[in-house]
Amino acid sequence: MADIARITEIVEPEARALGFDLVRVRYFKGGEIGDEEHTLQIMAERPETGQLVIEDCAALSQRISEAFDSLEEAGEDVIEDAYRLEVSSPGIDRPLTRRKDFAAWTGHEARIELTELLDERRRVRGELAGFDEEADTISIEDGGTTYRVPFTLVANAKLVLTDKLIAASRPLDTSGADEILEEQED
Repeated sequence: MADIARITEIVEPEARALGFDLVRVRYFKGGEIGDEEHTLQIMAERPETGQLVIEDCAALSQRISEAFDSLEEAGEDVIEDAYRLEVSSPGIDRPLTRRKDFAAWTGHEARIELTELLDERRRVRGELAGFDEEADTISIEDGGTTYRVPFTLVANAKLVLTDKLIAASRPLDTSGADEILEEQED
């Protein structure tokens, strides 16, 4: 299996060099039924917009590929299996992977899966009520109960698509939209 920590060591400086923040690095097998190929999924964002446009994804993909090729030429095979590289923006119902994500999205609904039981629950869904840096805990309100989830117990977390989230999300880059509308009208 691929070493995610090593891959992150390689990918993060490439993302930063382009002015992006790395959101998530995942390596998994398949995606579709019968698909045996592995996927290296890289999510990044521009800090000022929380998004990447197609050109950003292409630029980051190119830098990552070149970094991996350079290491391979030097004798380090970072990923031994055949794989596809997928570079994307985190999207509107984004994964919450960093401490700052939980703080930034306070007031929005999230779904958190835990690595172990907390108050006899492995999943919590509710409104993010804050992040306590000192205690390293996420507060999430679910059904009138506030759970304090240690960040270290988070296996997976993501925002839930709601009208409130849609209204609060930054607008996507609309450059080129006028040309598309004009072509459709012709």
